Amino acid sequence: MPIRTYKYRLSPTKAQMEKLEWTLIRCCELYNAALQERKEAWKYAHESMNFAGQCRSLTSIRNEIRQEYQEIGSHVLQNVLHRVDNAFKDFFRRVKAGEKPGYPRYQSVHRYDSFCFPDAAGWKIVNTRLQITNLGSIKVKWHRELQGKVKTTTVKREGSCWYVCFACEVEAMSRTPYTDETVGIDLGVSKLATLSTGDVIENPKHYRRAEKRLAKAGQALSRKKRGSHRRKKAVQRVAKLHRKVRNQRNDSLHQWSRRLIDTYEVIVFEDIAPANLSRRAKPKQDEETGQYLPNGASAKSGLNKSILDAGWHQFIMFCTYKVEETGGRVVLVDPKYTSQVCSSCGTVRKKALSQRWHSCECGCELDRDHNAAINIKALWFGRNRQEA
Repeated sequence: MPIRTYKYRLSPTKAQMEKLEWTLIRCCELYNAALQERKEAWKYAHESMNFAGQCRSLTSIRNEIRQEYQEIGSHVLQNVLHRVDNAFKDFFRRVKAGEKPGYPRYQSVHRYDSFCFPDAAGWKIVNTRLQITNLGSIKVKWHRELQGKVKTTTVKREGSCWYVCFACEVEAMSRTPYTDETVGIDLGVSKLATLSTGDVIENPKHYRRAEKRLAKAGQALSRKKRGSHRRKKAVQRVAKLHRKVRNQRNDSLHQWSRRLIDTYEVIVFEDIAPANLSRRAKPKQDEETGQYLPNGASAKSGLNKSILDAGWHQFIMFCTYKVEETGGRVVLVDPKYTSQVCSSCGTVRKKALSQRWHSCECGCELDRDHNAAINIKALWFGRNRQEA
């Protein structure tokens, strides 16, 4: 059965908030200690630590060395060790795959922002409130119904806000799309998406609209003295603005992905890698003088910002997990030449990125992105573009 995560806002009291912060600090300490133990075991004895071995030593640590850990559930602390174990497993997987390894690193108290109950022990819901052992009853904003069987419960800090996330095992709910049609979608910057039907999803550009406020908050932060109370408040201000932009983007993408999934049976996207498209411009250097030449880094930086603001990958992921409910499909095709080839006759019409209108000698006149969306749909059908 599929897993769905339900996220709700918590409203802890001041004392409960301090206790939550204290719990996060203890979990962060344990994470760093477990990481250090593994590093030193390999450095000095060439021994590999594993999750089972560290769990066995955790019992003596709670009873003899760090007795304050007894106020935190043992399963919560074991989950911290699981995170360390998973970090090393991912590291070795990346090494074997020839990717950039990314050795596990220590976490600061500002980066370590959640702790997890991996089972039903240590928490329960009583009279619409979340009751946690040794912490008390916390008010929850139930903005939607909690469905399915709860597998894990995670308490998370985002800036100055607290949330609880329930990962639930739910039954697949079959729902039929309004049509059995296939639609091709071309993702862009000026417009978030253009459909092969000619419909357009506008790009709300949430980050761009908040850019001046973010710049002003960042300047105010840079003027604050490190370690001061005012600097902490300025950091929270910047984090709050970024969180608002992220929430706005997620809300918009959730709404449009739901509309597409409920309307079409098959959705065809271009298989793009935003991380590659948003790389910084490479420096250009004169071979004779060694001086650096203009490389368009400023314009590329603005384009990269707009690409990341659009949230292409997130949009595709939202459609991918929602499509399980309808029995439809989300398909990725190679986007090569989809913008250059005429969707009517198949002739390659070279166009610069600034040229937004497709005009062909065959009489095909339409928007460049609309032409690309038609080609994307035709690629899924496996047809020649002349037949699309």
